[in-house]
Amino acid sequence: MTEAQLAFFLGSGLRLATPIIFAGTGEMLSERAGVLNLSLDGMMLIAAFTAALTSWATGSPAIGLLVAIAVSLAVAYVQAVLSVTLQANQLVVGIGFNILALGATTFLYREIFGPLSRDTIPGFAQLNFPWLAAIPVIGPALTQQTALAYVGLLLVAVTWLTLNFTSFGLSVRAVGEDPRAADEAGINVIKVRYLAVLYAGALAGLGGAFMSVGDSNTFTEGMTRGAGYLAITAVIFGGWDPWRTLAACLLFGFATALQFLIPAMNLDIPVSLLLMLPYVLALLAIAGVAGRSRQPAALTLPFERAS
Repeated sequence: MTEAQLAFFLGSGLRLATPIIFAGTGEMLSERAGVLNLSLDGMMLIAAFTAALTSWATGSPAIGLLVAIAVSLAVAYVQAVLSVTLQANQLVVGIGFNILALGATTFLYREIFGPLSRDTIPGFAQLNFPWLAAIPVIGPALTQQTALAYVGLLLVAVTWLTLNFTSFGLSVRAVGEDPRAADEAGINVIKVRYLAVLYAGALAGLGGAFMSVGDSNTFTEGMTRGAGYLAITAVIFGGWDPWRTLAACLLFGFATALQFLIPAMNLDIPVSLLLMLPYVLALLAIAGVAGRSRQPAALTLPFERAS
């Protein structure tokens, strides 16, 4: 492996991990509050489409990003109403949202972008710091990124600090473990869960928008390709811890990047095998941690205040 190939692999791995990092970080906080967002992939897909459409219409990827976050927050709010207030089954709600998102974005894409599907939409530019690029291997890998990749890493740190050193983080952990005891202690369980779901929605919006206007500068049908499910898997594999979740997201990103590295090294490995590698790792990760890590005690359990 040459130095250039290694730099490209590292840069590609971080780039491909970024949307999973966004979604996984938000999902981790939501699950710590007791709400499973199985609709994460659908939120990301809707955000990717919205960001692409808005960026194409306005010529501004920043506006596309903001609109994508707003739409994801709206979807997250509806999910919170169904899952938290109406106490609908969180698994059913998530699957329903994902099916709706795939169908809606596919239809709208064909209606709006059909004749323009090969056109490039405005997107965020990669960082261009000569002093950074001069660092061997790491420098070129880091300059392959847009600013959004570093926002994702920053949000991991912010989420860790919030969970461990703020009153809201304490409330999240309490609600996720024993909502009834938290309620008796004066914590507004419903409010905390709503905020956690909205936070997950906002980060899913960032992750989806990154895919279309922060990476590929286009939109394709079903472009998330299960990234939301990988994010949920990363949360489980990471034991509901921000830093270990980040490590799991990076693992999936680098596993995906192998599909570019292996052919460049002229190794005779089927591309189809490389494409399925992240999902095989996800399955092995879940199997490996089953029974070894403890999920939040109240995860997926509805809360109804005692009269």
